[in-house]
Amino acid sequence: MKKQAVIYSRVSSTNDRQNTERQVEDLKSYASKNDFEVVKVFEEKISGAKKMEEKPVLMECLDYCTANKIDCLLVSELSRVGRSTLQVLKSLEILHESKVNVYIQNLNLYTLLDSGEINPMASIIITVMAEMAAIERTNIQYRLNSGRSNYIAKGGKLGRGVGSIKTTEKKKEEYKQVISLLKKGNSIRNTAKIANVGVSTVQRVKKEFGL
Repeated sequence: MKKQAVIYSRVSSTNDRQNTERQVEDLKSYASKNDFEVVKVFEEKISGAKKMEEKPVLMECLDYCTANKIDCLLVSELSRVGRSTLQVLKSLEILHESKVNVYIQNLNLYTLLDSGEINPMASIIITVMAEMAAIERTNIQYRLNSGRSNYIAKGGKLGRGVGSIKTTEKKKEEYKQVISLLKKGNSIRNTAKIANVGVSTVQRVKKEFGL
């Protein structure tokens, strides 16, 4: 009997510049070659810097895996789950408590052993890599802030140009399908799927227009 697997994929951009297609296809290929039956795919467009609780699709995925006693969650890389060490470890803890294994494709690593016990080597690697990524993000932010300060000191101006901020009427026109779907009682996820926009975009429209 094949083991049941779930795929979780995420990209940071909510527009059409990024999509989860490559992640999903690569993970489906891995599942097929390793005797996994993919029973559900979760796809999310949201910043990895968001907290776990602020990622609705990730939370839905974790709930599904634990409630349905899924054998393994497949992800393309560690950063798909979260960017901070704490967030990654919290997600893994939830899954491990229900004996859900996690496969990280770019590391070719399972977080649980065949016995169901936590893989100690995986724990070390995950913690170290998450910390290294956090350090690199801090360095990037420092360089950005330094460059911004230098730009301002030389007379540069920050902020959007005149006329670049969308008016309420323009937003209503741009997101009229999203607004219409929400008014009809569609869920945020269904609205995002039908309108082909990110979940975060739907959440923003819903909040801005009090829907």
